[in-house]
Amino acid sequence: MSRRGRAVAAVVLAAATAMVTLGTAPGATAAPVVVAAAADGVTADGVSARATAALPRPTGPYPVGTTAVHLTDQNRVDPWKPDRQRELMISIWYPAARPVTGADRAAYMAPAAAEHFDGDGNAGVMNYGFAPGRTDWAAVRTHARVDASASPGGRRPVVLYSPGLGDPRTWGTALVEDLASRGYVVVTVDHTWEASEVAFPNGELAASVLPGMLGPDLDVGALLRKSMATRVDDTRFVLDELEHLKHSRGLPTGLGAALDLDRIGMVGHSAGGFTALQAMHDDRRIAAAVDLDGQLHFPGRDGRTGTYLSGVAQDGLDRPFLLMGTRSDDSGSYHAQPGWDALWQHSTGWRADVTLDGSRHGSYTDAESLLPQLARQGAITPDQLRADTGDVDPGRAVLATRTYVASFLDRWLRGHDDHLLDGPSARFPEVVYER
Repeated sequence: MSRRGRAVAAVVLAAATAMVTLGTAPGATAAPVVVAAAADGVTADGVSARATAALPRPTGPYPVGTTAVHLTDQNRVDPWKPDRQRELMISIWYPAARPVTGADRAAYMAPAAAEHFDGDGNAGVMNYGFAPGRTDWAAVRTHARVDASASPGGRRPVVLYSPGLGDPRTWGTALVEDLASRGYVVVTVDHTWEASEVAFPNGELAASVLPGMLGPDLDVGALLRKSMATRVDDTRFVLDELEHLKHSRGLPTGLGAALDLDRIGMVGHSAGGFTALQAMHDDRRIAAAVDLDGQLHFPGRDGRTGTYLSGVAQDGLDRPFLLMGTRSDDSGSYHAQPGWDALWQHSTGWRADVTLDGSRHGSYTDAESLLPQLARQGAITPDQLRADTGDVDPGRAVLATRTYVASFLDRWLRGHDDHLLDGPSARFPEVVYER
C-alpha cells in the first residue's frame, strides 16, 4: 500500500498507522507454488503494452466453479449511504463437476470494476502504487468456470472471506481458489462503499467513499469502529442469506446441496481479519477464524496505549483462531501488539500465532503474486513493490499462506490434523511459530 493507503488501511489492519500443494493427503510433501510470469509489456513493434499478470494455479484435486450473487438487506439502512438499503455483492467459489479450460476461465474483475481499480480505485485508500492506465486488469483471469455445476460428493464446509479496508473481494482470489480446489465452498464479500469499487448487475458501480473522508479532521478510530460494525453486520447477513440460497433455485446445479452450514469458518485480511475474529465472537455459527495481519488496537502516540477496535480483544474467544502476522513495522506476533495480546490472554479456545519472515502487509493478498509480475513490466517500481510485499520469495509466501490456512481449516472444520500448527516446521523455515 502507499503511505496514503496505510494511513487509513493499515490502521485497521496491521496496527496503527492509519489506514502447495496442500490439500494433498496428510503427510504428503507440498510442491512449490510457481508464480507465473506475464508478458514483458512490449509489443512486437516495440510499443509499450499494458501490463498484465497471472494468478498461481490452485493446488487441490478439484476444478473450481464460481458464481456471483447480489444481496439486499431489506431490514438495514446502509451505514455509509443512509438514503439506501444495504446491498452487497458476494462470490461463491466451489469444487466444480468438470475441468476448466482456458476459454472458460472467469475474469478476475467485472470490466467496469477493472477499469475503476486501475484508475480512481488505485488512487484511493488502497493505493498499491501501480501506475494508472498501465495495467490491464480486465485481462487477468481466474482458474474458475462461471456458474459451473458443483462437483458431487455431499456437503462441504463453508468459509467466508473478508478483504482488507479499501480492497475488493477479488484481492484474495489466489487463496480463495486454492481452498475451493481442496473441497471448500468459499464465499467472498464486498463491503459496499468501503471496497474500492463494487459492480452491481444493473450496471451501477459503487465506488469507495473512504478517499473523500481522508483529511486532518478524520477520526480514524471512529471510522475503523464503524467499518468493523458494518462488516460484522454484513457477515451475519450473508450467513442468513446462505440459509435461504441453500434451498433456492438461483445457484448453479448442486451448489445449494453442497453448503454445509453446520461447519463454517472465516478468513480475513487486515480489516477482514479483525472482522473474522469479531464476527466469530458475535455469531456462534462461525466455528473457527483466521486473521491475516488484522490488528485489533488503534495505538496512541506512544505506540501502546490507545483504544481497542472491538470487544473481541477484551472478551477473548472460546473457539479456535489463527493469527498470521508480517514483518511490517506495525505487525508481528501477539507479544508485540496490544490488541492481539489482549485477545490471546483472554481466550480459552485453541489458538496459534505465526509470522512470515521478510513479508509486508500485502503479502497475504494477491499483491504477493501479481505485483512482482507488474514490476517486471515496469508498472510498479521496485521500491513500491518492496513496501507492499517485502523481500520474501513470492512463491514461498503464497505456498505458506495457502498451506497454513488450509491446515487450520482442515483441523477444525474437517477433523484432519496434519500437525503443521503444533510448532515450528522444517518445511517452512521462513514461518516463525510464536509460543
